[in-house]
Amino acid sequence: MSVIYVLLTISIIVAVSFFIAFIVAIRNGQFDDSYTPSVRMLFEDELIKEKPEKSILTKKD
Repeated sequence: MSVIYVLLTISIIVAVSFFIAFIVAIRNGQFDDSYTPSVRMLFEDELIKEKPEKSILTKKD
């Protein structure tokens, strides 16, 4: 039963450390992107390249 308490404590410590790292990253502006939204409408969708159909060459008499 004591193993459950140890694992629960370790998991809470890991979760809190990831949450703190996330808050620090937000405060440092790591997720701020002020350029892409303003030019996103200028980019076209990717074109799908179609494979050309194979043509059969025939000789005309």
